[in-house]
Amino acid sequence: MKNLRYIDIPPVWLAIFAALGYLQSIYLTFGLGFDSAIIDLFAGLCIGAGVILIVLAAVEMRKARTTIIPHQDANVLVTNGIFKRTRNPIYLGDGLILLGLLLKWDAIAGLILVPLFFMFIEKRFVIAEENRLRRLFRADFARYMQKTRRWI
Repeated sequence: MKNLRYIDIPPVWLAIFAALGYLQSIYLTFGLGFDSAIIDLFAGLCIGAGVILIVLAAVEMRKARTTIIPHQDANVLVTNGIFKRTRNPIYLGDGLILLGLLLKWDAIAGLILVPLFFMFIEKRFVIAEENRLRRLFRADFARYMQKTRRWI
């Protein structure tokens, strides 16, 4: 089971949720659809914003020389840059990418996957990560939690 930790990472779960949305867009359309240039633009903006959030967070974590891997202990509490706005910019970016893909694929019924993805990620990763950070950085993390929201 320990080897499964290497595939139990958010990008894998994002791919699974995206695949479910894609399959919905092909096989279970229910006659629903947006199919407009404005929706395509919004989809592209969501995907782009998601990628930017992930890159900004990765840069801050790299500068701090701490891990980006969810199942590992951080050696530094990163509170700079994008982490001043949200405690989970990478997961937020993943959610935006999922939303953008679902809109691009016209997976209207699949939009329910976005809140389900956030609920899953929160239960599977965020709570455990916050518990580790609380244990490692005690007062600093408590202050950070008071200043910075979990999502937006």
